[in-house]
Formats: sequence, C-alpha cells, structure tokens
Amino acid sequence: MANPPRLIVFAKAPLPGVAKTRLIPALGAAGAAALAQRMLTYTLQQCVSAALGPVELCVAPDARHAYWREFSCPGGVQLTAQGPGDLGERLWRAAARALDCGVSPLLLGSDCPQLTARRLRAAATALGDTDAVLHPARDGGYTLLGLNRGAAALFEGIAWSTDRVARQTAERLALCGLRCTHLEVLADIDEPGDLQFLPSGWG
Repeated sequence: MANPPRLIVFAKAPLPGVAKTRLIPALGAAGAAALAQRMLTYTLQQCVSAALGPVELCVAPDARHAYWREFSCPGGVQLTAQGPGDLGERLWRAAARALDCGVSPLLLGSDCPQLTARRLRAAATALGDTDAVLHPARDGGYTLLGLNRGAAALFEGIAWSTDRVARQTAERLALCGLRCTHLEVLADIDEPGDLQFLPSGWG
C-alpha cells in the first residue's frame, strides 16, 4: 500500500487487580498496574518516535472509562475503543477499519518493551515486500502483526492466551493465501520470569 502504515496499540486500563494479574505474586497489584502503565507509555513513545504514520491507542473496557478520560496521550495519538467481542473480533475490527481506508495496520500490544522504534520501522519495511509480518512471542503468542491484506478468518478460532496463537495465526495466513515474513521472537512481560526482559534500569 502507498499510504503510511497505521500503528494500532491494543491496551486495557492498567488498574490494580485488573492489569497484569499474573505479575501480582512478584510485584503486588499496585506494582503490576504501575508496570503496565509504564509499558503502555513507553510503547506509545516508541510508536510516535518511529515516525511511520498515524498511531492509534485502541482501548478497553471503553474509551469513556474514567482512566482513559484522564489519560494523557502523546501528541497525535488517537484514542479509540476496542468495542465488544472476543480478542479476535476486536483485532479484526481495528485492522479492517485501517484496511478499508487503504492503510496497512501494524497491530501490537502494550506489554513488549522490546518493540522499539527501530524494530517497528524494520517491521514496516519488511511489510513492504509481503502480505503480512509477524513478530512471534516467546510464550507462543505474537507481539506484532502487520497486514497489507486481511480477512476476518485470520482472527477466528484462535486459542487466545495460549502458546498456540502464533502458530494458528501463521496457519490462517497460509490458508488465506497471504505471504508472511516472520521476524525475530520477542518477549511479552506477562509472568514473573519475564521481568528479566525489561529494559535496563526498569527493575
């Protein structure tokens, strides 16, 4: 696609007892929420610094939630709502919105500090030569999915939050006749053992 890609960051409100609950044994509820907020801010900063195109923060539970009403987005970042449905339905809704406008979406979460501006630019460059790019995660999920073309089937029947997500997504891409470039494996910060992958100085 000729237009700049659209970086779409999926996030839920980083509230104690809601965000990063698997980190609570190591950090406590407040500590896990504080880390989730730090990662969200960092991710948005990296997306803006990448200077690839528009950046969208697609949030849950609702853009009208008190947390998001007071959240200060970096300049130029658009706040949108994920809407109803399972994760697959919400991802496809955001991706389709971009694709329908002739824009290639780069879908990512807010819990992978290894997705730096440099890696985001590299993913966008790689997407110029294929239909899709995928940054697999160490836990079997993925940290980024970029699309030049897409279909709802890419997000249907996926065992979300399991170690089969990246493999099933790759299978869906193949079934849809989409060429996919697999990029390096990165680490989401979900479990206490993942804290070792935080940037230096974050501990």
